[in-house]
Amino acid sequence: MRPSPSSLLALLLAVLLPAAAHAKDWNTDASGSTLGFSGTYQGEKFSGRFARFEAAIAYDPADLATARFDVSIDITSAATGNADYDGQLKTAEFFDFARFPKAHFVTQSFRREGDRVLAEGTLTLRDQSKPVTLAVRFAPGASGATLDVSTTLKRLDFGVGSGDWADTAVIGNDVPVSAHLVLTPKS
Repeated sequence: MRPSPSSLLALLLAVLLPAAAHAKDWNTDASGSTLGFSGTYQGEKFSGRFARFEAAIAYDPADLATARFDVSIDITSAATGNADYDGQLKTAEFFDFARFPKAHFVTQSFRREGDRVLAEGTLTLRDQSKPVTLAVRFAPGASGATLDVSTTLKRLDFGVGSGDWADTAVIGNDVPVSAHLVLTPKS
């Protein structure tokens, strides 16, 4: 017995509809969200943050195949609270605010590794694009969610701290970066 066209259509829709589902889109509440970094200078720890960034987030832990992070960072908003450090950050040897005022991170894929979710993406900073893996922690709440991500970057991979500042005995090469995003569902 040959299946009818309507039963074939129903079967096709049943197969395709779950694939058409996508991760939930979220707004980022800038007032409660942070993007920070830390490092060492002559063995002393310091920390800083980027005051301005935009994040387009599509995420559902049950549907990682369609999840996506697209983050634009205003590098000129970097601040450590130390006037000497902050003055140095804007120079050509470091972030070079005049030539490279923005950084951009976008994901290509997500995967589970044990209890963790990892986001694989590309960070472009100072015109250098490198692969970056973020550890992701998503916590749904009654009216929204929080999203915490973290990674450790190698500053020299992006040309941050060149010339005399390339000495990792003076400024450590490892730069831990973390973000805490307060999310509300898009309508």
